[in-house]
Amino acid sequence: MGGASGSGAELHWRALEGLYSSAPVNALFDSTLEVTGEGTARITFEVTESVYHAAGAAHGTIYFKMLDDAAFYAANTLVTDRFLLTTSFNLHFTKPVREGKVVAEGRWISGRRRVFVAESKLVDAEGEEIGRGTGTFMKSRIPLSSLPGYAA
Repeated sequence: MGGASGSGAELHWRALEGLYSSAPVNALFDSTLEVTGEGTARITFEVTESVYHAAGAAHGTIYFKMLDDAAFYAANTLVTDRFLLTTSFNLHFTKPVREGKVVAEGRWISGRRRVFVAESKLVDAEGEEIGRGTGTFMKSRIPLSSLPGYAA
């Protein structure tokens, strides 16, 4: 892939990063999205005590958010016209995480028409896997171009 289609893909990827940044929920977290290529995305997230459960580690909702977002954006790199929706997500917790940088790596696995499957894994600051997930996503009727943060 090169030329105009390559630059079109890059514009789409940067627009997806803008969409992530503009989502109101993401103002609650110290996180950034980087689309790293077709079918791949990385989210870097700073875990602080503000997301702890009563036993002093990050609540599972944080794992889900990071894993879902990384897989979602990896899949949405393949769709330039519509916003995807998560229809199911399987999550596996490997290790509790406390404070520090966590990276979620998302990777598209299959599907190019209406349903997409992507997986993601979470790695803590020591490089150890702390969680993993697989999601199913489907095209919505929502045009990406209609969303305020998406500017391709």
